[in-house]
Amino acid sequence: GDKAFAQFLTDEIKEEKKIQKHKSLPKVSGGWELEVHGTEAKLVRKIAGEKITVTFNINNSIPPSVDDEPQEEQKPDEQEPELTSTPNFVVEVIKDDTKQTLVLDCHYPEDEVGHEGEEESDIFTIREVSFQPTGESDWKDTNYTLNTDSLDWALYDHLMDFLADRGVDNTFADELIELSTALEHQEYIKFLEDLKSFVKCQ
Repeated sequence: GDKAFAQFLTDEIKEEKKIQKHKSLPKVSGGWELEVHGTEAKLVRKIAGEKITVTFNINNSIPPSVDDEPQEEQKPDEQEPELTSTPNFVVEVIKDDTKQTLVLDCHYPEDEVGHEGEEESDIFTIREVSFQPTGESDWKDTNYTLNTDSLDWALYDHLMDFLADRGVDNTFADELIELSTALEHQEYIKFLEDLKSFVKCQ
């Protein structure tokens, strides 16, 4: 059984490498620096008096596939639909002269439907906003967290503009999906390779 499993993994790795779009991770425009630790990635950008970091984790970032199309239409040689990774991401804005960090928890809505009457809808939304003490790794649950569900639209739009002014806009969100998808695929191939060595190990 293990031999067949290892053979299957070898073929699978070959296939995945064939469809791998990026041999190296795509860059995010706008002067963001990337740090990757396993499945967690961090983008950092410094602008006058501020440091902006965007953190996301690729685990559980691929939405479940929805089978809307009837199966007959799929030709046998067609590729499976491409999986895209749309992780939640956390934006932290740190101003040099304050002890507080503004933390915005963002995500990609599954249906990507904007509220009616909008010319162009944003591809990501802000879910929660809070202040956290700068430099502390553990965030306190006792700090007030603003949930945007019941938020005044004008305030919400200002928050979105605030992010856009710091380079976190639709273009950025698109590039983050690209990056996350490439990273996820890279980790998946690495996982298959580790699994293969594990299975082959006597």
